[in-house]
Amino acid sequence: MLAHVRCSSPAQACRSSFAAIEWNDVRAPRVGVIIGLLIAVGCVGGGFAAMGGHLAVIWQPFEFVIIGGAALGAFVVANPIKVVKDTGAAIVDAILSRAPKQDDYLALLGLLFALTRELRAKPRNEVEPHLENPDESEIFKAFPRVTRDKELTLFICDYVRLILIGNARSHEIEALMEEEMVTHRRDKLKPYGALTGVADGLPALGIVAAVLGIVKAMGALDQSPALLGSLIGSALVGTFSGIFVSYSVIAPLASKVKTTRESQGRVYIIVKQTLLAYMNGALPQIAIEHGRKAISAAYRPTIDEVENATITNGSRAEAGQREAA
Repeated sequence: MLAHVRCSSPAQACRSSFAAIEWNDVRAPRVGVIIGLLIAVGCVGGGFAAMGGHLAVIWQPFEFVIIGGAALGAFVVANPIKVVKDTGAAIVDAILSRAPKQDDYLALLGLLFALTRELRAKPRNEVEPHLENPDESEIFKAFPRVTRDKELTLFICDYVRLILIGNARSHEIEALMEEEMVTHRRDKLKPYGALTGVADGLPALGIVAAVLGIVKAMGALDQSPALLGSLIGSALVGTFSGIFVSYSVIAPLASKVKTTRESQGRVYIIVKQTLLAYMNGALPQIAIEHGRKAISAAYRPTIDEVENATITNGSRAEAGQREAA
């Protein structure tokens, strides 16, 4: 829901609809992941049952323990603890579809518009406090759902401060931004690489579980054919489980993590395009248009929507403030 617009000064420009926007506002988990898993499990299990198979045979908990434990152990060995923790967060983000939407992009454009207006209208000593302590800044406090992303807030403050100094040239700033964004993207996609590694290894780990089951079956060669067949069938469940979980669960989940993290990283491109346009002489309202063009078409607000959110409403509120004074 969009909040009431309050713009009491240029320093507080556009304390508007964004005050109520959450950066990753997800009221309920997205159903796409759940539906996909239900389709996969339902079709595999239903097809097996339809051709006369008994679903109870597939339930082999110790086979799952072998496969899951080996996969988890290999995952922990292969990745630093920071990546292990971040993978959990990435999975939650992917399942809940925590990627910026149109309101989130409008909030970011509003913050950038307010900052560039300050840069244009105020001397350096009045702008610097906003960058040195964004938690206490009226500009940043007007967009709490955006500034909740500490990495993005620091990115904005660092480069606005470089612009404020005035000695850096735009192509130098652009190169520095690109380098930082490449590093950021590489760090954020480490969970994707970790999950892909697990998905690649699961079929082999399923074979390991199957081999152990066959070893167990070999110890029962003197038993009845019915018992021996049951043991061999249980062993083959390991191979099935490793392949199924790899290609129907972990690999698609890894792709979902990659898509979500890349969408979350799109905000840095918007910041880069906006600030570079301002450095090259564009007015604040033109600079945010450069940022708007970096938004994917599915969530890109129109020019009128951006203007109403960042310019028109702010100007009206400032006029009302002056009349009241």
